[in-house]
Amino acid sequence: MSSTLKSLRALSDPTRLRIVALLERDELSVNELQEITRLGQSRISTHLGLLADCDLVQSRREGKRTFYKLNPHADAVAGEFIQLAIRGAKELAEHSHDQINLKRVVARRKEQAQVYFNQIAGRFDRVYGPGRSWQAFGHLLLRILPPLVVADLGAGEGLLSELLARRAKKVIAVDNSEKIVAFGAAKAKKNGLKNLEFRLGNLQNPPIEANSVDLVVLSQALHHAEIPADALAAAHKILKPHGQILILDLLAHKFDKARELYGDRWLGFAESDLHRWLETAGFKKIEISIVAAEEQPPHFQTILASGEK
Repeated sequence: MSSTLKSLRALSDPTRLRIVALLERDELSVNELQEITRLGQSRISTHLGLLADCDLVQSRREGKRTFYKLNPHADAVAGEFIQLAIRGAKELAEHSHDQINLKRVVARRKEQAQVYFNQIAGRFDRVYGPGRSWQAFGHLLLRILPPLVVADLGAGEGLLSELLARRAKKVIAVDNSEKIVAFGAAKAKKNGLKNLEFRLGNLQNPPIEANSVDLVVLSQALHHAEIPADALAAAHKILKPHGQILILDLLAHKFDKARELYGDRWLGFAESDLHRWLETAGFKKIEISIVAAEEQPPHFQTILASGEK
C-alpha cells in the first residue's frame, strides 16, 4: 500500500483526528491522552501505532513513559495530511472538550508540587505507620488554615463547616433545607461555635453579600444544583478579590440510581465542563484533578477543582 493510501486510511477514524489535533501544540504521553479523551489506554496505543506507521507522529521514551508528538520532519504530503486532520478534528463534537482538557493537563504537568503530592498520596496507604491516617493529616492541615471568612455552600448538616469553624474567622453554612439549617445551627450553638452561622438559601443565589468572603467551598454539593454554571457565577460574586473557590465533586459517571438514592440532579461532571463554567464565571488559575477513586462498584471518582477570583 502506498504511503498516501496508508495516511488516508489512518486519518479515516475520528479518534485519530482528535489525537493529531491534540499533538499540534505539545507532546503528550499515552496516559495524558487517555485522561484528555477518556478512552482506554490500549485503544489509544493502537491509534498511535497506526499514526506512527504512517510517519505522522514520532515517539520518545522518558523513564517508563512514552511521549508522542507530530513528526517535525514530515514530508510535504504528510504535512498536508496533518493539517487536514487538524481541520477535520475541529468539526468534531469532542473538539472543544479535548482542548479544555488539554489545557488543564499541560498546566498540571508544570505544577511540580501537584506531582509530588500524588507521589506522596500513592505511597501513603502502602506503608503502615502507627498513628498515620488521613484523619490525623486533616486535623494537621486545618491548623495551618489562616483566619478566613468561609462560605460552605450546600453545607448539609455542617460537618465540614464545624471543622473549618474551629480555625476560620467565620464560616457561613448555606443549605436549602429549613430542618437541616435548624439542626446545624442548634448543634453549632451546643458546641460553642459562635463563628459558625447557618443560613437558609440555594446555590444559585446564596444569602451572602457580594465581595465578602475569602473562600467558597462546594463539597459534594454542586451535583445538587439546578444550574451548576449559575452556582459558580454566584460563588464568584460573593468572593473578595483574589478569593478562592474549592469544589469537591464526582467525576461524570453512569450510576443512574444516584438520582433516587442520593437525590443527585447531575451524575457528576466532566473536567472540561467544570473548567469551562469556572472560566466563564470569571475565575483564574483554574486547576482540576482526580483526588480519589473508590475500589468498589460503581467506582465513583472524586475531583477537586479550584480557582481564584
